Amino acid sequence: MYSTIRPGQKWLDTEGKPIQAHGFSVFYNENAKLYYWFGENKEYTHSGGADWHWGVRLYASADLYNWKDCGLIIPPTPENLALPTHPTYAFERPHILYCPKTDKYVAWIKVMCGFSNQYMCIMQADSFEGPYEMLKPAYHPLQMDSGDFTLHFDRETQKGYIIFERPHFALICAELSEDFTEVNGKYSTHFSGLYPPHTREAPAYFERRGKKYLFTSGTTGYFPNPTKVCTFTDFHGEYTDLGDPCINDTYHISFNSQISCVLKVPDTDLYIACADRWLPYDWVPEKARETIEKFEKDFESYKPDLTPRTPQPLPGKECRHAENTCESGYVWLPIEWDGDMPKLRWYNEWKIEDFI
Repeated sequence: MYSTIRPGQKWLDTEGKPIQAHGFSVFYNENAKLYYWFGENKEYTHSGGADWHWGVRLYASADLYNWKDCGLIIPPTPENLALPTHPTYAFERPHILYCPKTDKYVAWIKVMCGFSNQYMCIMQADSFEGPYEMLKPAYHPLQMDSGDFTLHFDRETQKGYIIFERPHFALICAELSEDFTEVNGKYSTHFSGLYPPHTREAPAYFERRGKKYLFTSGTTGYFPNPTKVCTFTDFHGEYTDLGDPCINDTYHISFNSQISCVLKVPDTDLYIACADRWLPYDWVPEKARETIEKFEKDFESYKPDLTPRTPQPLPGKECRHAENTCESGYVWLPIEWDGDMPKLRWYNEWKIEDFI
């Protein structure tokens, strides 16, 4: 049993197994009175192997420390290479949004097949736990390639939004249709003209005291880089860059992590930045500047292909992957505030109760 959060250290579920929910979201289920954590199951993802994922796994907790494995809510389809859920394809960063108009749970999942073919898989279910029906296996919102993203239902406007990276060029904020299964055509462009490693990706949205915030990372693959935070009042208005929120982050690599989502603890003013540590063991922080400089050099003459996208058939064959994310870990840190500026400070160990 855990009684503290220990960023970067191995986190086991209640059965003693490593938690496998990466590129994840965490939220409080008011009906169940439980926290839900769901993300990519990487238990079979080894360097040189053919499995990028093994479905989407769900965990539940009453205290944010101890997590019970609730199984796969979106299983892989290892028998069918024609579906994006086949484990060989990059099936990433699942987000699930409840649609009040249809009383359905709508899942959007990023799918990547090569550098220039990135799109969304959209699924739907009657309950959060599934089963999920495939609606759109290869959807290009606004006929754009779509990378890392976040979904949000805004109570003020009563609209759903998707904020996604248009690789590797800009951040797009688009309104969802009334049933949340596609975009409605209205969108805005932000932080355009930035190339890796400066392109903004991995957006994580949250609100506090009437202000809207977005954490984003740069673009350096699985290598860590500086986080930035911006604020705005209108989803399609100006996004004001507030800079790097990390305090005393020696190597400017977000404490060797990439923020995936932000959790607000109910009935408190505690917000938690929940991040993946994709390279937990073999990453040498001293090489951070070298890595960023390499990306700058590799992309100094890059020109993005912005032609309208149409769905392309999946390769139909297993792919081998260099990534070894099976043992990737997690970094959860409390957000502290300097006025309206969110700050992140490193703690080797901390308790929820000390921040509420």
